[in-house]
Amino acid sequence: MKTLSEIMEKLRVEKNDNEFRMTNEGFKAVNSDQVFKPDDLLITKTYRFEGMSDPADNSILYIIEANNGLKGYALDAYGTYSNYDNAAFDDFLAKVPVHEAKEEK
Repeated sequence: MKTLSEIMEKLRVEKNDNEFRMTNEGFKAVNSDQVFKPDDLLITKTYRFEGMSDPADNSILYIIEANNGLKGYALDAYGTYSNYDNAAFDDFLAKVPVHEAKEEK
C-alpha cells in the first residue's frame, strides 16, 4: 500500500496537485478563483489511509478531474475526525460522479 505522502508527491510531480476545498458555493480550486459544482467534477480515484496507532490519522484522498481539465485532489479525515463540521462535504461528494481508473505503476 502506498502512503499519503507518496501519492501527494506523485500528484506534485505530475502537476496534478491542485487542492479542491469545500466552500459555501461548491468546491474551490485553492490556487484559482474557480468554483465547481458536483456535475463539473469526476472522482477518478479514492485512497483510504488508516493510522496504525492513532485513529485521528485516518484520512481519505479523492483524486478529482474538473470538466475544464483541471486535475487535483480533496483530502479529509474521516469519521469523527472529519475536517468539516456538517454534512455539506459528504453530501457534495455523494453527488460527484465516480469513474475509478486503474492505477498506473
